[in-house]
Amino acid sequence: MVAALAVTQTIGYGVLYYAFSVFLTPMTRDLRAGGTQVAAALTLAVATTALCAPFAGRWLDARGGRGLMTAGSVLGTLAVLGWSQAHTLLQLYGVFVAIGVASAMVLYEPAFAMIMAWFDGRGRADALLAVTIVAGFASSVFLPLSGLLVELYGWRQALVVLGLGYGLAAIPLHALVLRRPAHQAAKVTATTRGDLVRSAVRGRPFWLLAAAFTAHNGAVATIAVLLVTYLIHLGHPPVFAATVAGLLGVLSVTGRVVTTGLRRRWAAAPVAAGVFAVQGAGALLMPVVAGSAAGAIGCVLLFGIGFGVGTITLPYLLSERYGTTAYASLSGRIALFAVADKAAAPLAAVALAQAAGYGWVMGAVAAACGVAALALLAYHRL
Repeated sequence: MVAALAVTQTIGYGVLYYAFSVFLTPMTRDLRAGGTQVAAALTLAVATTALCAPFAGRWLDARGGRGLMTAGSVLGTLAVLGWSQAHTLLQLYGVFVAIGVASAMVLYEPAFAMIMAWFDGRGRADALLAVTIVAGFASSVFLPLSGLLVELYGWRQALVVLGLGYGLAAIPLHALVLRRPAHQAAKVTATTRGDLVRSAVRGRPFWLLAAAFTAHNGAVATIAVLLVTYLIHLGHPPVFAATVAGLLGVLSVTGRVVTTGLRRRWAAAPVAAGVFAVQGAGALLMPVVAGSAAGAIGCVLLFGIGFGVGTITLPYLLSERYGTTAYASLSGRIALFAVADKAAAPLAAVALAQAAGYGWVMGAVAAACGVAALALLAYHRL
């Protein structure tokens, strides 16, 4: 099951999310629309995922992930095939709403819910790490693959290839491999689960977690979207900027491994808080030292070490405090805020950069990392 999820998460993120950047330019030209108008499709998809996350969470807790993830794989496949046939902005937005719904059904949140239901203790941490290490290379694999397909076949045919490839891999793996564990009997009623969720959301720890991971998601999304543009703005060649930004994918895997190792000696919340603080320092230093090649690489190393840490820390903290009975419901509620910030933060950062300059953007990213770190330290003391 862990191997199946590692494969489907890698292909899912590669096709449903990362590949979009490769198709942006040819779509803009073919649809005869502005780049911002076309890019808004991905923002719409991410916002849709956020809105659907609580509903997906309740379904996962009540019925497990096999049916939901299988249906989401079918929807994702059809949506990507529909994307290849979009000829107007309205059609493009429609398929990206479908991609957003599918993403809520098949990406990290439901995959982590399956892992939480099956494993405990050390096995749970190792399973999360295995899935996220493999999926951490989604951008490294699918950005060049998508570019090659576009070059060979054009963007529409490339999407047909990617959509069919995703469906052929994800649909059977989700349908045949995923299942609910035998020990997860139907002894927990919907009323009991609802009581657990209501009790959790009335408490301060839950909202400290929501604040920490919402702020961190916004910071990470901003850097992911604007880093190449910012480095070019500082005077670096585009190839250098893209190469340095590419370090983020590798560093996200490194950070997950390091954090998992540290968590075996120290509590998870302060470890993650320390990593987030290091990221904040990296963002704060960018306007000062990133004008040089060495400075740019150093700042990206500092920020990149925590690029994927939030992904594996939140599931651990939620299950540690609240157990797994209502894990997906609680995770879905936090995702409503955290994923929405992932959609909104880059747009706000672009507006801030145009109004006040990139230095203020990096200051805002550093502040968000600081808020995330302080919230986790406060959570740890409760």
